[in-house]
Amino acid sequence: LCQSSDRPARAQRPSGPRREASCRSDRAPVSARFAIEALTKAHQRKTFSCGNERIDRYFRETVTQDMKRRYATCFVARDLEADRIAGFYTLSSSNVPLTAVPEPLASRLPRYPTVPAVLIGWLGRDQSYAGLGLGEALLFDAIKTIAEAPIGAHAIFADAIDEKAAAFYAAFGFAALIGRPNTLYLPVATAQRLLSGEMP
Repeated sequence: LCQSSDRPARAQRPSGPRREASCRSDRAPVSARFAIEALTKAHQRKTFSCGNERIDRYFRETVTQDMKRRYATCFVARDLEADRIAGFYTLSSSNVPLTAVPEPLASRLPRYPTVPAVLIGWLGRDQSYAGLGLGEALLFDAIKTIAEAPIGAHAIFADAIDEKAAAFYAAFGFAALIGRPNTLYLPVATAQRLLSGEMP
C-alpha cells in the first residue's frame, strides 16, 4: 500500500498521545503487534520499503525536512517486537476549492471559495507487513487524529498515487473531487460516524 501527494500544506497539525493501531472488526486485530507514534530521530527509516520508490525516497530522505518546516506531521506504525517501522502517514493543513467538491456535499456548505481541510499527504505500508490490515489501521488512526484535533477543519482529503490507492480510500466513503479522480474527499462528520462503526 502506497499513496502520496506532492502538495505540502501550510501548518503542522497538532498531535496528542498516540494510540496503538486499531482496525475495523472484520479484520484481525493488529494492536498487540504495532504502536502508532510520532516519528522521531530514534526511528530507523533507511530500510522502509512500500514498493514505490518515490514514496520510499520521501520517507527516507525528505519527511523530516517537512516536519522541521512545519509543513507536515508524520506518524509511524512500529513493530513492537522487531522495533521496526511497518508503515507511516503524514498530515498537513490545507483546503479544497469549493468548486471541486461534488454534489450534494457542495450545496450544504457556506459560499466561501475554499473548504478548510486536512490532507493525508503520504501513506505507506512496508511490503513485509502485507495482509495484516495495517494500511486500514493507519488510515483510521489518521482520521481519528484529525477528528479529535482542536482546530476547525470540515474535511479530510487525500491524493491517491494511482487507481488502486483511490479505490482504497473510496471503500471508506471518500468521494473523488470534480475533475480529479485521484483526489478524494471525506467530511469530518462522516469520518466520525465511520469511527463509531457505521459503514460508508
